[in-house]
Parts: sequence; structure tokens; C-alpha cells
Amino acid sequence: MYKTLATATYILAVATAVQAQDVRITTFKSDSTFSLNGITFTVTRDQNTDAILEGEFARTARACPPDCLQPLTLASGAETYGELEVMKFLETTVTNGNGLLVDARTPQDFGAVAIPGAVNVPSVTLVPENRFRPDILRALGGVDIAGGGMDFSNAMELTVYSGGVWSNEAPAAINNLIEAGYPVEKIHYYRGGVQAWMHVGLSTISSSNPG
Repeated sequence: MYKTLATATYILAVATAVQAQDVRITTFKSDSTFSLNGITFTVTRDQNTDAILEGEFARTARACPPDCLQPLTLASGAETYGELEVMKFLETTVTNGNGLLVDARTPQDFGAVAIPGAVNVPSVTLVPENRFRPDILRALGGVDIAGGGMDFSNAMELTVYSGGVWSNEAPAAINNLIEAGYPVEKIHYYRGGVQAWMHVGLSTISSSNPG
């Protein structure tokens, strides 16, 4: 009797959820809400069940190099994330002020379309040759050590993404961070990037639509 009642309650809850929103993130999750620098963002999925990708991210073929498929695991200890893990990271680590979602693409690409709550740190700014790289690493929480190098003990936890599984910008950024001494366990890789995010209809922003 109890099992039957529990099953009926579950079915009713699912039915109610479906009626409230046709396209949910998960069965019991309709949106993802988080805050960054006093700004609240809400991510939902496109409710148009006939929606399709258009424009740049509808492309399935890109010249390789430079746009070659990237490995699932970039470095031992650097966890690879999917969309649900990115949203959880935003809701918890970013909202708590302990982490950042990093878009490693160019400022132009970032301004055109990005994941809500992301900050732009182009991969080219993290190469060793960039004399301003130490300033960026300090902004991420690195502290100079006497005699050279940096202490990243209290550095931000990062989730890094770029255009898609074919983009080398996030991998390049991550590899350069590790080369600089950034703890690999504080770095996560969202391999799907903007293309995968848009492919499942999740909210995006642009420089003309920051919220």
C-alpha cells in the first residue's frame, strides 16, 4: 500500500512539473539561479520544443588545425564537467565567492555570446610570454613568493570553457595555468563549451544583454 501511494505521489509530482514547464533542466529542476558580484543570473532551457541551433554554433565541420577535437581528460586531477556540474559550480562555488567560471575565448567571441556568470580570461593572456600574466594570476588568488613563483593555496577554484569540443582555447588556458603552478585540483574543464550549452537550449548572455 505504502509503495503504491509513493509511486502515485511521484507520478503526480512529475506530471505537475511537466505541466508547469515543458522543457526542464532535470525532472525536478526548472532553473539554475546564482549570483556574481551582486548580479543574479537565472539559467533555464528554451521552452520552444521545435528550436534548433543556428548560426556559428550550428556548424559541424571546422578546419583542423586549429579546431581539432580535444581529449576528455586534459590533465590528471583536472575534472571534466558537463552542464549539470557547471550549473552546480555556479550555484555553489561561484555564489560563495570561492570560484570563477572562465571563458577562455577572445573578447569578441565572449561579447557575442557567453554562459551567464562567466568572466573572460582569453587563453592568450595566460601564455608565459605575456608580461601581464602575473597580474592575472594574482587576480585569481595567487600570492607572490619571495625569490620567485606564486603560492596558490588560497586561489580561486576555476571551471574553464571555450567554444566547444573542437576548441583549443580552454585546453591552452588550462595547460598554461598548470605550467604557472596553479593547482590542478582547483581546475575543471567544461569540454562542451558554448556549443554544447546552446545545443541543449540553456540561457546565454551577450554584452548587450548582461542579465
